[in-house]
Amino acid sequence: MLSEFTNCPGLFYVTPAQDGILSRLRIPGGILNSQQCRAIADIAEQYGGGYVDVTNRANLQVREISQKINAEVLKRLQDLGIGSSNTNVDHIRNIMTSPTAGIDPQELLDTRPFVQAWDNYIATNPALSGLSAKFSVCFDGGGKVSVRDRLNDITFAAVLVNRSVYFRLYLSAGAKGEPPKDTGILLSPDKCLSVLAALADVYLTHIDTNSKRKPRLREVVNTLGCENYLQEVQRLSFSSVPETEVLEEKPVIHENILQPSIKNSTHRLEFLGMAKESPIPNPKSQIPNPPNCLHIGIHPQRQPGLFYLGVVLPLGRLETRQIRGLADLAAKYGSDTLRLTPWQNLLLTDIPQESLTHVQNEIAVLGLDCSASNIKSALVACSGNKGCAASATDTKGDALVLAEYLENRVSLDCPVNIHFSGCSKSCAQHSKSDITLLGVSVEENNEIVEGYQVYVGVDDNEQKFGCELYQFVTVAEVPTLIERMLLVYKNQRLNPNETFGQFANRYEIAQLKLLCDCLSFQQQSLQLR
Repeated sequence: MLSEFTNCPGLFYVTPAQDGILSRLRIPGGILNSQQCRAIADIAEQYGGGYVDVTNRANLQVREISQKINAEVLKRLQDLGIGSSNTNVDHIRNIMTSPTAGIDPQELLDTRPFVQAWDNYIATNPALSGLSAKFSVCFDGGGKVSVRDRLNDITFAAVLVNRSVYFRLYLSAGAKGEPPKDTGILLSPDKCLSVLAALADVYLTHIDTNSKRKPRLREVVNTLGCENYLQEVQRLSFSSVPETEVLEEKPVIHENILQPSIKNSTHRLEFLGMAKESPIPNPKSQIPNPPNCLHIGIHPQRQPGLFYLGVVLPLGRLETRQIRGLADLAAKYGSDTLRLTPWQNLLLTDIPQESLTHVQNEIAVLGLDCSASNIKSALVACSGNKGCAASATDTKGDALVLAEYLENRVSLDCPVNIHFSGCSKSCAQHSKSDITLLGVSVEENNEIVEGYQVYVGVDDNEQKFGCELYQFVTVAEVPTLIERMLLVYKNQRLNPNETFGQFANRYEIAQLKLLCDCLSFQQQSLQLR
């Protein structure tokens, strides 16, 4: 462990937190084998709080570290493939891909080789240590369990055009928090890594690599202009990396490449020699937000006779006994691997059908389950004021209290994404949720009272968290309020397939608030009888 503290933690670059030192284990693609899992459990027990947290980039955090992890232990982790072989790049953001890569029956392309190849490229090219620690790359294979909506600097999304598979390039640009923009560029999969290298090199040529505060990629793109940035990538990919080739023989630049028109998109298809009746989707729609619980439960794999189990981790936390127990199950019944998800859950893969019931029972013994109707399946919270000075509330504690309260009061047949955020940074979930509780504190009678602003809806308005439903609700009032909101949703939704976000979007905020308040009045009247 290096002694220098950083804002972006890694295995060798740690960060101080409210609850001690924080170390982040970077897991490319989120895939771990059982031996790695056991080693991580040992580290969490010996140096941390006896648990690990899965993050929204499918990393692992070891928290509450109170002593220095010695060099021998770090070397052992490296030998096991945990942490980069190049310590100077270990703190760069994790490479993201779908947790079902290679097993998703609907995917167009197995992205695991791309994750591994890019990770190897980073580790073996010292110049890339100059990248921003937040430089983030995503490969999406076009399967049912998609990660295209995750915020990344660069996204390669597999698409099918005229029965051939290409990567469509999305690039971070515009304001902070905006989804990646469609560049209108299609790449042959065997060329995308060279183009990715060129994208990184252009970034490095326009920043001060010695600066401690390096700009985000979108800032460089905004400064240069997306067209100019891509032109530099085009030139570099043909000169510095001659084997790299964008599908187009020469760049076709739109007046506004971030929002090309349908007409221009059709022209691009003509240039590629593709039929007009196979239009590229209008990029104004950006990347859709797929449901974040599609992976929970039992699902068939593309491999005949094998299944994967999506396991719910309460707020992404795994105790060391659970890590070891899941590793044992993976080794005994599966392919010896666990897959972490950016929704802070995990998958057990390659389970034969005849073993499913037994594996489910063993998961239950560990205190976990595989039900998407579990309120915890889509419950998200940041570390809260126990782990972060920026948080106004104990988000994890309050979220667990809510889950326990709702467990026997409200049964869900459709997952509801409830997000507790201790501050406006929204670290635990960058996309909108069905219900967001934003931590705030107010002064009443010379005392600080903790509470939440409550937001609902997932429509395309400009508000970061949706529409504000309640300006301030005390921590004590949260469980009963959310109970009322869920009951109103179940009673008023159009059909069982309507999500809470879709339901909320059908109402004006005043109408929705009235429905919730009326139910509260009815409940109080019944209690007085």
